[in-house]
Amino acid sequence: MIKWGILSTANIAQKQIIPALQAAENSEVYAIASESNKSKQVAETLNIPKAYDSYMELLADPDIEAVYVPLPNSLHKKWVIEAANKGKHILCEKPAALHSADLREMTNACAENNVLFMEAFMYQFHPQHQRVKEIIASGEIGDVKHMRAAFTFQLDLNKSDIRINPELGGGSIFDIGCYCIHASLFLLDQEPKEVYVSGNIPANVGVDLTASGLLTFDNGITAGFHCSFEEPMTHQYEIFGTKGAIRVPFAFRPDLRDGEGIISITDENGEAREEHVSGDQYLLQVEHFSTSILQQQPINKGKLSNKNLGVIEACYQSLRTKSPVKVEKVK
Repeated sequence: MIKWGILSTANIAQKQIIPALQAAENSEVYAIASESNKSKQVAETLNIPKAYDSYMELLADPDIEAVYVPLPNSLHKKWVIEAANKGKHILCEKPAALHSADLREMTNACAENNVLFMEAFMYQFHPQHQRVKEIIASGEIGDVKHMRAAFTFQLDLNKSDIRINPELGGGSIFDIGCYCIHASLFLLDQEPKEVYVSGNIPANVGVDLTASGLLTFDNGITAGFHCSFEEPMTHQYEIFGTKGAIRVPFAFRPDLRDGEGIISITDENGEAREEHVSGDQYLLQVEHFSTSILQQQPINKGKLSNKNLGVIEACYQSLRTKSPVKVEKVK
């Protein structure tokens, strides 16, 4: 069993990750820390043995082997490096950092301290995506030509929220567009050479509430993405080939449907079939990470995270300049 510490009482920790860790066969939620005097109450409610009033206190606990970091985006760098220096393995919420240089410092610190690091893109652990990869590899839809992905939901803009706070790394691309971009890299197994993005950045908010972009790859494949805090909930992607198409309507949050994913495949004649694939992506993610610690497997050295963040940076540059931006390849 891997003993976990949780840095923050954030909602995602309480509602998704802590229950997943408590359900996992190889994980134990051992401690939680908060710097807003909430840790003891949350620990009692969720049956967590230890509660700390500071993150450094938790990191100093020698019994804790791994930590989950769901802090605001702007704080990821500091606490990932602090955790690494204390010898803790780290599962860090997405986006792992706001700048590629910061992420390199974080992964270097993890490497120097011989600890594992993984960015918490939980969606990729749902088995529907591996099945999509198998369908593409089989040639059933022919040569892939285009992918488009969307992740939207309506955020109450009248309430204080870290997702619309520019100082904390807010913005729709950082919060949900990152899933669409990550899925493009993950499923197509390529890096784009250029991006072009437009969107809505109200002056009174200071972050992108909506953004749409196009990624162009070396071989002519394109991938479009759309993300928004101003539209009803959708989380899907489609992949178009020369012989057919694949549609995944519940791509990023199948947990909202009790873990059920649907893959719809349409052939060149318009005939369609469906496959249903179920899984608990949060549980699969934490079990995978704990297993990797137990088996001392270097599951993620940050390369895909670096690629994804490099594309995100280019997207924000394009959004600011209103022009196409070249993407630097990650070595």
